[in-house]
Amino acid sequence: MIKAKNIHKYYDDLHVLKGVNVHIKKGEVVSIVGASGAGKTTLLQILGTLDRISKTDGSSLVINNENISALSEKQLAKFRNEHIGFIFQFHQLLPEFTAVENVCIPAFIKKTPKADAIKRAKELLDFLGLSHRYNHKPNELSGGEQQRIAVARALINNPSIIFADEPSGNLDSESAENLHNLFFKLRDEFGQTFVIVTHNEELANLADRKLVMVDGKME
Repeated sequence: MIKAKNIHKYYDDLHVLKGVNVHIKKGEVVSIVGASGAGKTTLLQILGTLDRISKTDGSSLVINNENISALSEKQLAKFRNEHIGFIFQFHQLLPEFTAVENVCIPAFIKKTPKADAIKRAKELLDFLGLSHRYNHKPNELSGGEQQRIAVARALINNPSIIFADEPSGNLDSESAENLHNLFFKLRDEFGQTFVIVTHNEELANLADRKLVMVDGKME
């Protein structure tokens, strides 16, 4: 599923990732933990193809048998849209769009017919208990509801991998627990792989595997 070997990342003279190796299997829920500045989010962005690795001898990133380093920016964008979903701490919903419209955005980018995209968005919102919120805009929704809409958006193209960066960091404890349980329900229902960066120890310990980062390396 994901095979990252000897991953380095430099920002000018700052060496953020220092030879990280990660192997994640299909259907796993993997948490990544560590102190602020350990390199967790940088690693997540690279594994999620939002950033490129710094070219180093022996470095490679293979996702779904695709050599990511060999893809052009256009090919990479297409791969990301079709294979990867993202859930962020602050939802990143567009305020002028309804719940259904926000969920549909990745499907429209993929050029899914509008009727099919809306049908799928409503199915996901139903599954997530939001059938009564189709036409509500983000400012009419609770934080937990907004985050579930972000989850539906991440799922609409049936990606094989979901990357989540502090997904419950902006939620109250009850909403956070509901979201954590949802990840495992989604894995069991749809077979998705989850890679989650979190400071939430409860969520980290629920994962099939917990990876600990220290100073740009896996401990």
